[in-house]
Amino acid sequence: MAEKGRAMKAVPKKYILTLLLVILLGILYYQSNWLARIMYPIKYREAIEANAAKYGVDPLLVAAIIRVESNYKPELISIKGAVGLMQIMPDTAKWILEMEGFSKLSMDSLYEPKSNIMMGTKYINLLNKQFNSNMAEVLAAYNAGPGNVSKWRESNIWDGKLESIDQIRFWETRKYVDRVVYYYKKYQKIYM
Repeated sequence: MAEKGRAMKAVPKKYILTLLLVILLGILYYQSNWLARIMYPIKYREAIEANAAKYGVDPLLVAAIIRVESNYKPELISIKGAVGLMQIMPDTAKWILEMEGFSKLSMDSLYEPKSNIMMGTKYINLLNKQFNSNMAEVLAAYNAGPGNVSKWRESNIWDGKLESIDQIRFWETRKYVDRVVYYYKKYQKIYM
């Protein structure tokens, strides 16, 4: 009987210690960026920051796009044929490769993280110019193409605001914009 009483008392101690550990980890997570940086790392940071500075793009937005597009897997090829970290479509890559400053790169460069980041960041720069740096429109265009976004805006299908992404015609694009914004805000909280 006495042993049974001791065993019953030991169980609550385990629960209390577990609860305290969870609370401690929660406090560390919310009060310290080191744990958050482990959970939400930014790989290829030098290349991201260098190209973001070169093309006038927020580096944390580039990192968020990479996180959603490929989760930092440079070898990734989508079902639709998008390639590399930033999941650049071959036609978009060919168009970018014709621009000044990209003559040393080739289609094979899409598989190289630094080159893929350079092309993807340039593309974001071009979309920023086309859509007046409206993040919601830029992200929707990155995913669904600038032609679709322009069409949605011209026909009043979507007002181009982040708050109304539920108006976007493609479910995949709505989800994409929402996820990139989520990671962008997460990265801002952690890395700023």
